[in-house]
Amino acid sequence: MKITVIGAGYVGLVASACLADMGNDVICIDNNIEKLKLLEKGIIPIYEPGLDELVKVNLREKRLVFSSDIDNAVKVSKVCFIAVGTPQREDGSADLQYVFQVAKQIAKASNGYKVIVDKSTVPVGTAEKVTAIIKKNSAHPFDVVSNPEFLKQGNAVEDFLYPDRIIIGSNSDKAIKIMQDIYTPFFKTINRLIIMDIKSAEMTKYAANSFLATKISFMNEIANLCEKVGADAEMVRIGISTDSRIGNKFLFPGLGYGGSCFPKDVKALIKIASESGCEMKIIKAADDINKKQRQLFIDKITKKFGKNLKGKTFGVWGLAFKPKTNCMREAPSITIINTLLNMGAKIKAYDPKATDTAKLYFGNKITYSNNSYEALEMADAMLLLTEWNEFSKPDMKKIKKLLKYPIIFDGRNQYNAQHLKKMGFCYIQIGKR
Repeated sequence: MKITVIGAGYVGLVASACLADMGNDVICIDNNIEKLKLLEKGIIPIYEPGLDELVKVNLREKRLVFSSDIDNAVKVSKVCFIAVGTPQREDGSADLQYVFQVAKQIAKASNGYKVIVDKSTVPVGTAEKVTAIIKKNSAHPFDVVSNPEFLKQGNAVEDFLYPDRIIIGSNSDKAIKIMQDIYTPFFKTINRLIIMDIKSAEMTKYAANSFLATKISFMNEIANLCEKVGADAEMVRIGISTDSRIGNKFLFPGLGYGGSCFPKDVKALIKIASESGCEMKIIKAADDINKKQRQLFIDKITKKFGKNLKGKTFGVWGLAFKPKTNCMREAPSITIINTLLNMGAKIKAYDPKATDTAKLYFGNKITYSNNSYEALEMADAMLLLTEWNEFSKPDMKKIKKLLKYPIIFDGRNQYNAQHLKKMGFCYIQIGKR
């Protein structure tokens, strides 16, 4: 099938490569010419495991093409995916100007029946607005479909190629049949393609992400209580996660959630509810707890070193909001590092993939190390902020020699507390006294 994906950002690029890998002819559209030049050479502007190889293979096989010519792409395609950004406004709502702009461009370029797919995360009612824009600017038949993405950064290619489920929001049998044709190859053993009305599909994405964000905040709140009463949050986590009704995902206490989805979608859902006269008390609490979690980690540091940190240096492991990505949007490291800098501290940091991204946030205010151990040389303490695999089994004897004081603040509960204490470390975790 001939498919156009408009937007070569995170979602659009993954979708384009994966759809092409299933044998479709895909044109990925973007208006950033410099980005397109890099993509045409197989150079990927984001770090996502497996994506670079997928792009290179499908470029070579000519199933994937990058272009800025949206008019031609729409004319030769039956299906047009809208995968542009929906950035968060100051009031928490989603900015849909790019979605509406693309809808108008599709309408004006249409030369026959088209399926227009909202792949971007958009609030309830967006499909109706897109429909109105297309009707105003085109006389050709079309259907608008809601097809929200559920991609986890660091695992997006796997998520797209082997999905838990695919949501299709449409009332058109014709459009549903076309979407089924696109997605059937992604289900090898069982069909998990779920058909529903458009508004329910639009709501599903926000509901899913807000639920997972709430689960994270719930575990963090339990962990904070564990610290106060002397319980072990890790034991509690195991105790509740083995209940099949609860499960073990998104139940690890730490520094809270970040990234491009959870913070934005939680705030957007709160805004949608407010505009509808509905108060989201649980979701609001999840958002508040998430902000508080970073401050609690900072409080652990100031409890040990005081609030005047002038002359103190901290070695930071991890800057990305999670492993396997270079994304730092809403990353806990931003809040924590900026607060420590404002208190007079110096920061030496290392991240396997996010150093270039970090320079956009911190500039020359911190020192960027070439490896994890270099970041700890003569530091007063180590801060573990992102649980990259390479941080899971470090040489603790070496760490102790490098640090001025054997102190580790672990925001991800990576290490064996008893072992470190026997070695003479002061080891401070989340959810443990």
